Amino acid sequence: MSEGAPGAAPDFQRLYEEFHSRIRRYLGHLAGAHEADDLTQETFIRVSRALAGFRGDSSLATWVYRIATNVALDRLRSPAFKLAARAAGPEALTVLGTAPGVELHIARREMSECVRGFIDLLPADYRSVVALSDLEGFPDRQIAEVLGLSLETVKIRLHRARARLRELLEGGCALSRDERNELTCEPRPDDVSSGT
Repeated sequence: MSEGAPGAAPDFQRLYEEFHSRIRRYLGHLAGAHEADDLTQETFIRVSRALAGFRGDSSLATWVYRIATNVALDRLRSPAFKLAARAAGPEALTVLGTAPGVELHIARREMSECVRGFIDLLPADYRSVVALSDLEGFPDRQIAEVLGLSLETVKIRLHRARARLRELLEGGCALSRDERNELTCEPRPDDVSSGT
């Protein structure tokens, strides 16, 4: 989406169409799929209210992701969310079918959901940099802008988050290769729910 002339507010409908699915996916990674719809709606409510004041100091994408991050962090810090997260436990996997292409899709999805379970165990500060970098593909400099951090802080958090994620995976996930040599992950249920 072009950001238009300096000082001109971007068109909300075009902005929504361009960013909605990306923001929903990002928020799903950050706060969980069960929260993504509500958080996406709240993000675009805040975007619509603030759009006229967008000055163009950063890219439109950076600005929208910053709002989404703030919405998610507000929710993640809320006592109601923490209580609900403890009560919910790990989400169950859904099996879609048995055709070879579907089996490969399911295996990848299971691996992704297994890793996602461990990403969820990271502190919010680490989870946000991992989601923006590894799941959304943002460069470190843009992550720094989105999160309002220095570039060095982003690099440190990414390094620490990946190291912690590696520890969690090694301690709580049985990794193996299937007959197609695809990497598979079987979480150890006690480890995923307790975070050890």
